[in-house]
Amino acid sequence: MASKPIPSRSTRSGGLSPAVAKALEGELIKALGHEEIVVLFQPQFSCRDGAILGAEALARWQHPTLGTIGARDLFAIAEGAGLVAPISRHVVAQALVQAAQWPKHLRLALNVTPEEIAEPSFSRAFASLVGRSKMAPDRLTMEITEDVLLGDLGLAAEALAVLKQSGMRVALDDFGAGFCNFHYLKQLPLDAIKLDRTMVVGICRDERDLAVLRAIVQLAAALGLEVVAEGIETEAQRDAVIAEGCAYWQGFLQAEPMRNDEMLRMVAKAA
Repeated sequence: MASKPIPSRSTRSGGLSPAVAKALEGELIKALGHEEIVVLFQPQFSCRDGAILGAEALARWQHPTLGTIGARDLFAIAEGAGLVAPISRHVVAQALVQAAQWPKHLRLALNVTPEEIAEPSFSRAFASLVGRSKMAPDRLTMEITEDVLLGDLGLAAEALAVLKQSGMRVALDDFGAGFCNFHYLKQLPLDAIKLDRTMVVGICRDERDLAVLRAIVQLAAALGLEVVAEGIETEAQRDAVIAEGCAYWQGFLQAEPMRNDEMLRMVAKAA
């Protein structure tokens, strides 16, 4: 992969106008063939000792004229073009190949889209993709968001249960950004919940925000689930999620999304 600048923080949220996004739909299939859809990795750190535990794979479109297009805009464009599943599979395949270079103790977190999990053949196809890679299933975490579950909760639960049988872990992503339906915590074969950044941004200045975080951690502990804090940008936020019992965290405080070669250098430096 050619060396590119690390994307700015603006890539984490949508920024393209609807007109520009619509115009880009026709370019997306060509972008796949030109290897413009790439993977970056955001490292995740242990709350216990600060060690790197692995990373989340994040999609980016390295557009030749517009520069880096973040995941939210990319998948909004892909939805309009009917290419969500192909783009997601492309990203997962890239991530698996690159993460296979990591030391064996590091984990890879992958995102699952609603379009994919709605396919009856999803779990079989995904397991086959993993099987063709050099990544052991027990090094993988599937991250699902609430919108994945709105279509057919039972189908999603069955598909995830199949993947869990192979050793993969399952995390409920962006917890707190939607309805926080606690029914999901009962019905899904979860190993962890991943707090949305909106759930941690105010914990150092608002007692109510901190109380909500504390309650979620306690609930998760009662259910045998780990809590992952996302969007950590200050030392005070990091210290707070550690003190409240989160298992690990990720955020710009320690590392922005990076290329695989940068990930490998960070891991080697920390060894």
